[in-house]
Amino acid sequence: MPAVSVVIATRNRCAGLERTLRALHREADPPPVIVADNGSSDGTAGMLATAYPHVRHLPLGRNLGAVARNHGAAAAGTAYVAFADDDSWWAPGALARAARHLDAAPRLALVAARTLVGPRERLDPMSASMARDPLGTAPDLPGPSVLGFLACAAVVRRDAFLACGGFDPVVFFMGEEARVALDLRAAGHGLAYCDDVVAHHHPQPNPAAEAAKRLLALRNRALTAWMRRPVRVAVEATRDVLATARPAAWPLLGRLPRALARRRCVPAEVEFELALLAAAEHGGRAIIERPARGD
Repeated sequence: MPAVSVVIATRNRCAGLERTLRALHREADPPPVIVADNGSSDGTAGMLATAYPHVRHLPLGRNLGAVARNHGAAAAGTAYVAFADDDSWWAPGALARAARHLDAAPRLALVAARTLVGPRERLDPMSASMARDPLGTAPDLPGPSVLGFLACAAVVRRDAFLACGGFDPVVFFMGEEARVALDLRAAGHGLAYCDDVVAHHHPQPNPAAEAAKRLLALRNRALTAWMRRPVRVAVEATRDVLATARPAAWPLLGRLPRALARRRCVPAEVEFELALLAAAEHGGRAIIERPARGD
């Protein structure tokens, strides 16, 4: 029985989805694939039925954003789930290596892959940051500890991912990984960057959409802070939206009641790790005290 299923979230990107499926089927023993379809109307269903009848098509009827991946993970029949998007795919052998890491490390709930971007295969800046190991490498984990990941380049322990609630409908899309990472860590799980697990990401250039994505990222950073971080951090993130991304302010306020209804601050130890990451991002100049046990 396969150890890893691949869940692909898609919406009206039939050509990109087909490219991802072709890449996944270069494996000698292709993994089971579930396509979580956010209400596509561009022929995606027909393409899957004709060219990939063995791929499970999960039509969701409407656009659920990142939450589509939750439905795919719930439908998977494997212990581990690898996420991909319709512009990303896994390198040959990557999923088998991820499964071996998860088998060997019971505390490990998420493998963050080394992500190569575009035809030139440049290292994604987030991968470079995780490889620098600001949180150290725990003896029971296969790589540097992390508190973030790229959704299209992550392999999760299915039960742990679903138990933490998966991706969040409040955030919807862009930066949806942050709350998942915090909740996995708060539950005592490990998250590790594994350089030998490789994903490819070929996003289509769309300069017109970049500004909208930046607004979403700032809005969602504030929403995640209100759900999981101390008030001072959430207030600062909200001020950032008001100061630099005012068009995102009303969408933020509209979603804030739902965020507050889900508010549950992470333990002090996890907040300490977040402070370490922030210090590393700014040159490591901050003096940070580890919280006492039980804080």
